[in-house]
Amino acid sequence: MNKNQANKEYLRRINLATTYICSNLEQQLNLDKIAQVSCFSPFHFHRIFHALTGETVNDFIIRKRMEASANRLICHKEMSITEAANAGGFSSSANFSKTFKNYFGITPSQIRDPSGIKDSKIGKLTSKYGKEFNPSDLYSQFVTDQVKFDPDKLEEILMQVTIEELKAKRIAYLTAPKGYDVPAIFETWDKLDNWARSLKLQNFENQRFAICHDNPMITPTEHCRYDACVQIEDDTPVSEPFEVATIPSGQYASAYYKGDGDKVSNFYMELYSHWLPNSGFEPDDLAPIAHYLNDTRKDGFVEMNIYIKVKQLQD
Repeated sequence: MNKNQANKEYLRRINLATTYICSNLEQQLNLDKIAQVSCFSPFHFHRIFHALTGETVNDFIIRKRMEASANRLICHKEMSITEAANAGGFSSSANFSKTFKNYFGITPSQIRDPSGIKDSKIGKLTSKYGKEFNPSDLYSQFVTDQVKFDPDKLEEILMQVTIEELKAKRIAYLTAPKGYDVPAIFETWDKLDNWARSLKLQNFENQRFAICHDNPMITPTEHCRYDACVQIEDDTPVSEPFEVATIPSGQYASAYYKGDGDKVSNFYMELYSHWLPNSGFEPDDLAPIAHYLNDTRKDGFVEMNIYIKVKQLQD
């Protein structure tokens, strides 16, 4: 195995570990088990993980638990702090609150009511990751079509969200190397587009999707994961560096967005915090998906349909 192949194999194994962690955040995670999933020995695994991700295993687990907890507190207002602690795999609400404040610099209650709180710079999110955290941004309105939404306009837009039954889609994808860094995202799309053209894929410009795994208001930009995707046929050959996945069939909440690309995250937050709680649905275990309808670099704005996989709300 040459050097390039070895590096890809190391990354593949670390991705197995991070996927396992993110799928089991509510559990008490065993570090030896995580090493086993990655096929590395426990003795060497921690050093390899830190070298390739820039984080220790424990720091990664804490960060992902805190990000999930913050999103949970914002999007599930009916959930108590104790319930959020239990859902996040914490032994007690006191332990959860302490860890939360150490990480964000504010308490779980304050993230639900950020009025009067200025940017937090005392938490680990800033000291370790260099990200200034303003909880008020999580509740900000968004701008689309150059118009700032007032409450009536927001309600009108959210009333247009529909539930659609989507068929499964086979996709080829490439992960952006620097998270949500815009130039890196454009470079990733250029590589994917050139690959699609080289295979003479038909109409691929109209079948481009983005899977945005993280909330950039909470997650440091370089640690966000952005997958650029194009729909392909079952017999389309795919080789490295591109990978194959499936967007699963099922019920999806569908929302249309046209406007400033910098405000897409705010639009997502409006869907999660305002539409979902009153919809009778809850989000399924899948990152939101954006189906691009235009070329933002040519047009200067983003036009897309956003899909959030949902299921019936359970009592």
